[in-house]
Amino acid sequence: MSKNYRAELVGVFGDPVDENPTGVMEEAAFEALGLPFRYLTIRVRREELPGAIAGLRAFNMRGINLTIPHKIAVIPHLDELTEAAEIIGAVNTVINEGGRLIGENTDGKGMLESFAENGCEVKNKHLVILGAGGAARAIAVEAALAGAGQVTILNRTLKKARELSEMIANRTGVPSEGLPLLPEVRVPEGTDVLVNATSIGLYPDTGSRPDIDYDSITPGMVVTDVVFNDPNTRFLQAAEKRGARTINGLGMLVNQGAVNFKLWTGKDAPKALMERTLRGEFGLD
Repeated sequence: MSKNYRAELVGVFGDPVDENPTGVMEEAAFEALGLPFRYLTIRVRREELPGAIAGLRAFNMRGINLTIPHKIAVIPHLDELTEAAEIIGAVNTVINEGGRLIGENTDGKGMLESFAENGCEVKNKHLVILGAGGAARAIAVEAALAGAGQVTILNRTLKKARELSEMIANRTGVPSEGLPLLPEVRVPEGTDVLVNATSIGLYPDTGSRPDIDYDSITPGMVVTDVVFNDPNTRFLQAAEKRGARTINGLGMLVNQGAVNFKLWTGKDAPKALMERTLRGEFGLD
């Protein structure tokens, strides 16, 4: 009997991309389940994206992740967008369904799954999000679609905060406002969930934290961070000292990877293994 040596290909396109950790956990998951998948980390320059997408089609790859600078630029090259990706206006995952390329955004889904695993529901809750970039957009949209009661955006550029909040309100019907992220700004009263969706605190800048009034954080809040390396950020440490319940960014990274895994393979991901793999990769054990 002849053996089947064919591998199903997935991966990530980006520039820079060398330090992207997603492939490490995805490869570990494929191996654990005995799936003939390979995750390729591929540097694709901005001007090379059309050719890379054509190559994805030609190689019949099962899908791809996208990182800087391709999350928006890829959209014209796709056949369809999910509702969330269309509202967010950015794609971080592509699924190849019989030759049709479907764009999805799993960042916000990963964060909401991390919330759920930690007993934090967003339905009817007031979320306050620091930042108005890609991660903030994804989390805000997914929270609104999941029934959040209100979404407030704080950003150093007030115009961007207002643009995002207006988009949330107009596209989802969830009340939203944009406020300036000024030095020592107080967290709005009535906040249920506070999210740092900026890159402040990401390695090698682990000594930094967003400039807010930490004494306005109360024990009734859930505070979370998208930063995953190091996941024990100064932002979360300060919130924990004020009695808030904290959720680190490693769960978001694992869960968005698990969503990708299911979209590509049709199988549930071994999330515990994926988290152990990442913790080992980051030297956290």
